[in-house]
Amino acid sequence: MGVPITFLDKYNPEQFEMIGQSRILLDGKFGRDFKLNGKYLYMRIVIKNKNHEN
Repeated sequence: MGVPITFLDKYNPEQFEMIGQSRILLDGKFGRDFKLNGKYLYMRIVIKNKNHEN
């Protein structure tokens, strides 16, 4: 999931794994980059819940 950079204040490494950032993970696997008219709007940190059963 993509979260704002302010998530770092609440980050718990026992609960979440940081995958990367939205501007680097452009393979379509994590959604699309956040652009409007060719300009970046904002960056997201991509995280994964370690405790999610699926």
